[in-house]
Amino acid sequence: MFSGLSAFPLTPLNENSIDEKAFSNLVSRLAAAGVDSIGALGSTGSYAYLTREERCSAAKIAVDSAQGTPVMVGIGALRTRDVLLLAEDAQSAGANAVLLAPVSYQKLTQDEVFKLYEQVTRTLSVPLCVYDNPGTTHFEFTDELHSRIASLPSVASIKIPGVPSDPDEAKARVERLRALIPSTVSIGVSGDAFGATGLNAGCDAWYSVIGGLFPRTCLAITRAAQEKDATRAEAEAQQLEGFWSMFRQFGSLRVVAAAAEMLELTKGSSLPLPIRPIPENARKNLQQILSVLNLG
Repeated sequence: MFSGLSAFPLTPLNENSIDEKAFSNLVSRLAAAGVDSIGALGSTGSYAYLTREERCSAAKIAVDSAQGTPVMVGIGALRTRDVLLLAEDAQSAGANAVLLAPVSYQKLTQDEVFKLYEQVTRTLSVPLCVYDNPGTTHFEFTDELHSRIASLPSVASIKIPGVPSDPDEAKARVERLRALIPSTVSIGVSGDAFGATGLNAGCDAWYSVIGGLFPRTCLAITRAAQEKDATRAEAEAQQLEGFWSMFRQFGSLRVVAAAAEMLELTKGSSLPLPIRPIPENARKNLQQILSVLNLG
């Protein structure tokens, strides 16, 4: 399940609870489109803003709505104790894998992060994907740390935060990391603007935010790269430059939440306060992007 397109949907929220119906529908859309896996409770899934009970409920909904498509569930939390409880909940819900970011308030050391993964992997009965996302965790993995963690039991994939935009540099980056990790551990690119470049550079998977909303569009990019048609993959991705530009300005969560609302897939902004929707002028720009592109 750690290859191809892994689509990460929103977890639509109001200030009281998860919109369970909207979330179920978003997951069902991904399964119907034929994505290779579904990533519930990633950063776009607002996992850090949810209680344990809400996360347990979301995991169950994702598994039940996925129609047999493999589901990976995020288990990141500030304390190791809570990560272990969330791992239990995800496995009890039927998750096929878990996704773990080293969430922190106090800055973590490389050794502290290694010990986190070491302790968690000892308890798992499903594979784990390492979530390297310095934009949200403010923790920088070294390649040496990736190598140490990748050798732990249950570690099956590394979700890297992007690759250089130059194709040769991107390929070299992926090859450097691959040389340090077991052949059984896949490399997946995130940071949607780098999706096609990462796949063309040799990444096994695209862990995609926009894939959680437009799975067929992202599958077309993914399949082109898998078929070694780098030119077509990049051309397909280039059509989404308007989204990438807005992601850079406002963050992918705010933009995808606004797009989901415009497409009537959610009610209201679905964002957890204090996060606010994108401003009105940006909404107009996003509406124009959606009206021009034939996305699915």
